[in-house]
Amino acid sequence: MKELISNLYNYRLLLKTNVKKDIRGKYKASFLGILWSFINPLLTALIYAIVFPFILKNTEPHYVTFVIIGLLPWTYFTMTIMQGTVCILANAGIIKKVYFPREILPISINTSGLINFLISCLIIFIFLIASGIGFSKYILFLPIIIIVQYILQLGIILITSAVNIYIRDAEYIINFLVNMIFYATPIIYSAKMFEGTSIAWLIKINPMASIINSYRNILFYQTLPELKALFYTFLGSLILLFISFKIFNKLQRGFAEEV
Repeated sequence: MKELISNLYNYRLLLKTNVKKDIRGKYKASFLGILWSFINPLLTALIYAIVFPFILKNTEPHYVTFVIIGLLPWTYFTMTIMQGTVCILANAGIIKKVYFPREILPISINTSGLINFLISCLIIFIFLIASGIGFSKYILFLPIIIIVQYILQLGIILITSAVNIYIRDAEYIINFLVNMIFYATPIIYSAKMFEGTSIAWLIKINPMASIINSYRNILFYQTLPELKALFYTFLGSLILLFISFKIFNKLQRGFAEEV
């Protein structure tokens, strides 16, 4: 981990440049540009708000706000995992020509996604105000939850981006798994719906469920997040990050030959 921090400091200008490139390149050819960061989750939330209350018989008040608070962090998660998994392969040209710490690439994907997420959080704040829910002192936990999610995602994409170089089918398998995890994450439903059922354990072992619940607790229900669950997620994410960096460091030796 000391090596990772050292590389980030020494190549901080490269990291900054990559983050800017990722943010600008995402909507470069689009007429509405960065506005799609707002439009996409709003349209998705609108579909869920129309369809799922009837399917799930959801009686949650302010359901659109409820969904938005879960959907935006999930969008940040999925975009980071999908883009992060292919980021080494997508930069094959520069990897063959220039040396730099390869971990810069997944880190820049995660960081640019974070910036987009922070911008899109304006949507959450607008819905909280418009619905009359407002804000509470528990919003002070927001940076902590975001950091936990950032660490978790970085730990995941350091592994997936490296493995994808050697197993090209990995990105398709990972995309499938992410889509499956969506249904085990309380985004369009409340985790309370499945308490005491045989599938409740799926939600409990899902780190993104803990993170989504934490966002919802501090913003929607205006209570303390589940500190024990959040701490375990944080601890697990740190362990994952440590292991994934070791794996990435070992596998990156063959990147130039394999890409």
